[in-house]
Amino acid sequence: MNMQMRFRLSAMMFLEFFIWGSWYVTITTWVSQTLHFNGVQTGMVAGTTAIGAVLSPFLAGWVADNLMAAEKMLALLHLIGAGLMYAASLQTSFAPLYGLVLAYSILYMPTLGLVNAISFRQMDDPKSEFAPIRVLGTIGWICAGLLVSFGFHGDATALPLKLAAGGSILLAVYSLLLPNTPPKANESFKVSNLFPVEVRRMFRDRSFLVFALASFLICVPLQFYYAFTNPFLNQIGVANAAGKMTGGQMSELFCMLLIPWFFRRLGVKWMLVAGISAWVLRYVFFAYGNPHAGVWMLWLGILLHGICYDFFFVTGQIYTDHKAPAAYRSAAQGLITLITYGVGMLLGSWLSGLVVDKYATADGGHAWTSIWLVAASIAAVVLLFFFFAFNEENGASEAEEKVDFSKGTKRQLRQNA
Repeated sequence: MNMQMRFRLSAMMFLEFFIWGSWYVTITTWVSQTLHFNGVQTGMVAGTTAIGAVLSPFLAGWVADNLMAAEKMLALLHLIGAGLMYAASLQTSFAPLYGLVLAYSILYMPTLGLVNAISFRQMDDPKSEFAPIRVLGTIGWICAGLLVSFGFHGDATALPLKLAAGGSILLAVYSLLLPNTPPKANESFKVSNLFPVEVRRMFRDRSFLVFALASFLICVPLQFYYAFTNPFLNQIGVANAAGKMTGGQMSELFCMLLIPWFFRRLGVKWMLVAGISAWVLRYVFFAYGNPHAGVWMLWLGILLHGICYDFFFVTGQIYTDHKAPAAYRSAAQGLITLITYGVGMLLGSWLSGLVVDKYATADGGHAWTSIWLVAASIAAVVLLFFFFAFNEENGASEAEEKVDFSKGTKRQLRQNA
């Protein structure tokens, strides 16, 4: 792949995640503090992307593989999405705003798969070429957060949605300049084509079933972070909260580099245990931190994002890649994504909203210490379940497992960096 193509695909990744980072972090602050939605409504707005993740295999998978060139579909989805997001920015009541953001999310989430598909089709060696391109997506998310927070001071306004709409129009136009990526298949739609029987059989393995259940359950406390960290920081008086939250993505990039080193020394179970433990610790820091003498606890809670995400979710992707039949690794990853970012985060959106409403105070604030301790307790229960129930037994020695997973780590990290 030549340098020109590398630049074109990198720009696509930057815009794709700049759009998501523009609105998703701060929309819950806008709807809760400016529009005064309750906790359940706020959680439902944050959960729209989970519904989009449930439906994305149908759009990004079967439709793009059978009916339309990926770059044209990317342009169409972002163009329609721009109109929906701009219309959402003008709303002040729950029902129309939720409907518009939900429709937008259903169209946006499939584009995450489309940008990957476009990239892979242009690469000679995806294992070595994808990571430097995908990392521009994380940089795009960071730039969006810094611009919204430090540039526009727009955490509690509708401006981030308008910024996302503008970015969507730009990417829609840019998509038409991307290399042609026509559909390769010509099959009638079947659910079995999305999740083959070979993938469903993976759940007969007790350890993989425990891993899948833990992945599903940890998404409940995870959604407390995604939906309510920005409102929490703004409500307790932390300035430029969205910009400071980009420290989590920065730590994510750093921790990604450490995964191979830790894999060789810890193996899969202890990596996953470390990831879940970090969620417990993060919420304890949030519970007792404050913007004054305890600000260091807030910072540590944010910076733990690298361990929280990479050590559990990226490690989980590597574990799934290791367990799946070679011909069905993509389908297996899609199913785990559906279980976690789809169904798991949808449940988390609803439950986190209930908890936030339960601890609302008469003055319009919240008892955040109690809220974060509930999240920490849920994560602790998941930790105990996983620790005692997960027992990988496949006849390989511990040393062989670490070597085998280390190889898988390098392959998967190139796809996640």
